[in-house]
Parts: sequence; C-alpha cells; structure tokens
Amino acid sequence: MKSLIRMRMGTNDAHYAGNLVDGAKMLQLFGDVATELLIRHDGDEGLFAAYDNVEFLAPVYAGDYIEAEGEIVSVGNTSRKMVFIARKVIVPLPEAGATAAQVLDEPFVVCRASGTCVVPKGKQRFSRE
Repeated sequence: MKSLIRMRMGTNDAHYAGNLVDGAKMLQLFGDVATELLIRHDGDEGLFAAYDNVEFLAPVYAGDYIEAEGEIVSVGNTSRKMVFIARKVIVPLPEAGATAAQVLDEPFVVCRASGTCVVPKGKQRFSRE
C-alpha cells in the first residue's frame, strides 16, 4: 500500500538564509503520508512511534515542489513499518522571470526515511494488506 502527496514549499516554510527549507518539513510531509496510509490500512490515524533512519540528501528551497511518497512494508499486531522518500519535481527559475518555473526531467531524491507507526488493537477498524 502506497500514498503520495505533492506540495509547493512556500516562503513560510523557509527557515534559513537563501530561502532554505528546514529539513523537519520533509518529516512533516512523511507524517501526513503515514497518517493516510494508516487510515487506508486500519481506518484510524494511529500514532507515529519513531523514525529509525532519516537521510537529508539535497537542499529544498521555497518555491520547490516536493513529492512525498510512503509505503507500508511490514505489518505487525499493532505496528506498521513504513519507508518514505521525498523528491524535488519542480523548481523556480528566478533568472528567467519572477514567476518562471521548470518541471524537472528527472525528479531527484531530497530525503529518505523509515519508521514505525502504531495503531492500538482497539482502534483498528479493519486491516487490508
């Protein structure tokens, strides 16, 4: 089971000089993807228990479009192991004009992570594998 969201990073997401977006924003996107996966799988939002690995691989800037994808890779009694990947798919082109942008021919990975979510037994309304 997979989930995908795509969002544009705004100036409100920029936390550092040069309109650099805080890496925590990628984790927020992964959290949203995880929530959708749990709702689809169990009928409940569940809880994110822990990340066991996070890799920030490239900078993200205000104006970039980021595609965040997640997948449930393992299902326990209450735990759901997931993997996530975030790719940059569109970038602004300020040198070509204030509103210019470009769809990348090859989206590239900006962040990868894996973690575990939990849905308590009493909250599991159904289970789809």
